[in-house]
Amino acid sequence: MLYPEAPPTKAIFLDKDGTLVKDVPYNVDPEQVIFESDVLEGLRTLQEDGYRLAIISNQPGLSMGKFTQEQMDNLIDYFNAVFEENELELSGFYYCPHAPAEPGSSCECRKPEPGLLLHAAKELYIDLTQSWMIGDILNDVEAGNRAGCRTVLIDNGNETEWVKGKYRDPEYTARDFMDAADYITTKTIAADA
Repeated sequence: MLYPEAPPTKAIFLDKDGTLVKDVPYNVDPEQVIFESDVLEGLRTLQEDGYRLAIISNQPGLSMGKFTQEQMDNLIDYFNAVFEENELELSGFYYCPHAPAEPGSSCECRKPEPGLLLHAAKELYIDLTQSWMIGDILNDVEAGNRAGCRTVLIDNGNETEWVKGKYRDPEYTARDFMDAADYITTKTIAADA
């Protein structure tokens, strides 16, 4: 949905696995989804600060046959329901279905590529310069930086390679999701002052 008459808004782009929820490889079973500690409180803080919330996730299990599109759709419905139950609005759930380096693939959506963020920004009418990407690995950071967002890395032990590069430095490294939310809202207050 586009909002051409309204000024662009700001968003928090959220990695799913390892950032919002415990990382269970190829999981699409809502019964196995466990939200990280204080995530819902942090999301509420960010939403109250005027940010739209959108999930940006690599889901290669689709092309690898680990789960079906119907299972993926059910998972997205589950996230929408959890957000709604917690008085949060999930503006979008954007995902890349491609496996890493599929032969002949010119995938522009699999993080660290910025394609999902650029698509979400266009569809939701987001000002990327006023937006943030929060993730738990440097591929999330790179995708956010390449899209023109500010970035936060949650250093929870999920990044194991620490491969440096031009776009792989986060603006801030957080202990957990609430620390990330507090940093972003503090920066927003400072910018508005």
